[in-house]
Amino acid sequence: MHIRDLDLNLLVLFDALLRERSVTRAAAEVGLSQGAMSHGLNRLRTFFEDPLFVKTSAGMQPTEKGLLLGTTVTEIMTALRQRVVSQARFEPATARRTFVISMTDMGELVFLPPLIRRLRKVAPNCTVRSVQVPLEQIEATLAAGDADLALGSVRAAPDGLFQQQLFLHTFVTMVSVHNKAIGKSISRAQFESMPQIVVSLTGRASAAYDSAFDEYGIKRNIYLTTPHFLVVPHLIDAQPDLIATVPLELANVFARLGTIRIVPPPVSLPPFALRQHWHPRFHDDPANIWLRHLIKETFDRYPDIEDNEA
Repeated sequence: MHIRDLDLNLLVLFDALLRERSVTRAAAEVGLSQGAMSHGLNRLRTFFEDPLFVKTSAGMQPTEKGLLLGTTVTEIMTALRQRVVSQARFEPATARRTFVISMTDMGELVFLPPLIRRLRKVAPNCTVRSVQVPLEQIEATLAAGDADLALGSVRAAPDGLFQQQLFLHTFVTMVSVHNKAIGKSISRAQFESMPQIVVSLTGRASAAYDSAFDEYGIKRNIYLTTPHFLVVPHLIDAQPDLIATVPLELANVFARLGTIRIVPPPVSLPPFALRQHWHPRFHDDPANIWLRHLIKETFDRYPDIEDNEA
C-alpha cells in the first residue's frame, strides 16, 4: 500500500487512543464525536490489517502491532508538534532563538538599549545579534534570512522590501565643550568655515541631509568622512575646532559623555524617518511579525520610551 492511501489525520486519532485507552476520551481530546472516532479507528484497522486496539476491562489496549506502531506514531506526532505546528505561532515567553538585526553603530546606540530592555522582559530566552550590512547587500541579506530586520534611515532601500516608519529624527550640530568661538548658536559663516566630520556608510560625503544644505547654498568644509558614528565625539574632543551634524538622538547620547554640546544648525533641516525593513519572504513568519510589532511598540513614541513602557 502507498502512503497516499493513508489519511495522515488518522495518526492524530491513533496517538490519542494510545494515550487515553478510551474511544470516548480520545474523541473528546481531538474534538470528534464518538461515532466519528470509531469510524476513524475502523479505517486504521483496515489500512494496517490489524485490530490495533481491543476492548478489555482495563480499557482499549493496543495489540502487539499497535504497540509497535505506537512507538513510531508517538515520534512522528512529537516531531510535528515541536518542529512543525510550533512554527505556526511564536510564543515569546518560551521561545529560544537569536534575532539578527542589521543596523549601524548609531543604530546600536539608539535602538539596542530600549529594545534589549523590552526583549528581556517578554522573551527572556531570546538573544540579539547586531550586524552592519552594506547598503547594497541589505536586500540579499534579508532575503537569505541572514538578518531578520534592517533598522535605520535606509533612504535608498530596494523597492522589493517592506518597510514601516518608527519615528522621525531631526539633526543638530555637535561642537566641543572647549570650543569658545561658538556660543549657544552657530552662525552660517562659522558653519561654513569650520572643519567638519561627515558620517557616510558609503565612504562618500552623501548623507541624507546633504540636499538640504545644497538648497540653502551652504558649502561645508568637510575635513573627514567616516562610516563610523562612535568616533565622532572623541575626534571633536581631541580637535575642538571640528564640528559634526548628526541626528538629535545620537547627539543626546554623546552629550552625556560631557565632551560635546549641542547647537542648532544655521538652517532648518527637514526630519528624516527611521524605519524597519524586512523581506517579503518573511512577511508572514510568526517570529518576524512578533519582532516587528515589538519594535514598533517600543519606538512608537520615541524618545518618550520610558513612558511608552509604563
